[in-house]
Amino acid sequence: MKFKNLIIVGTSHIAKQSMREVEEAVSNNKPDIIAIELDRRRFIALMHKKKGKKDRIRLRDIRRIGVKGYLFSLIGGYVQKKLGKIVGVVPGSDMKKAIKLAKKNNLQIALIDQDIEVTLKKFSKSFTWREKWHIVADIFKGIFFRKNVVQFDLSKVPDEQVIKKMMKEVKVRYPNLYRVLVTERNKIMAVNLFKIMKEHPDKKILAVVGAGHAEDMMKIIEGKHRLY
Repeated sequence: MKFKNLIIVGTSHIAKQSMREVEEAVSNNKPDIIAIELDRRRFIALMHKKKGKKDRIRLRDIRRIGVKGYLFSLIGGYVQKKLGKIVGVVPGSDMKKAIKLAKKNNLQIALIDQDIEVTLKKFSKSFTWREKWHIVADIFKGIFFRKNVVQFDLSKVPDEQVIKKMMKEVKVRYPNLYRVLVTERNKIMAVNLFKIMKEHPDKKILAVVGAGHAEDMMKIIEGKHRLY
């Protein structure tokens, strides 16, 4: 996706294809700034992982972000690691590739996502019992009725139609989860990107975000540009 001095690359966090596409985007577009779907906490965690630390701070984490937010982060991390092992890619390799390329080429790095603790706190407050039941039901269907599950190659970024179908299903079955994890973060990341565009009108910006965020973020930026 392109918009004047902004290029958005939609990735999958466990796809080798995404790493190649990020590298090609940097090589072909020669950006001045690389913006990534991370906040400061996740940036540090991604680049400076410390084994054993998580166990020592578990109770403090639960108090800070809520039980549901903490469990969601554990389950989400576990699922990503399992899927990553299937395709041989460490989760977050797309973001790490973007960071390494930025450092290699002396490019500015912009962290555009909402603080992960804010996101998880909102999740703890918003996730309903109905949505919990849907998760149990969907896991059951995924195990026993695999034909009902959207199939795609984990090693590649899903095509636009598959992404739209998956996002629509999530929005219908998990409206609060979708609002907190997708809608609100799309707005925050789009606003942050728009600010960077205004502050650096002569610089080219390459944004690396999950494929499910890219289209909506571009629409928000386009709307802000028309009003600007």
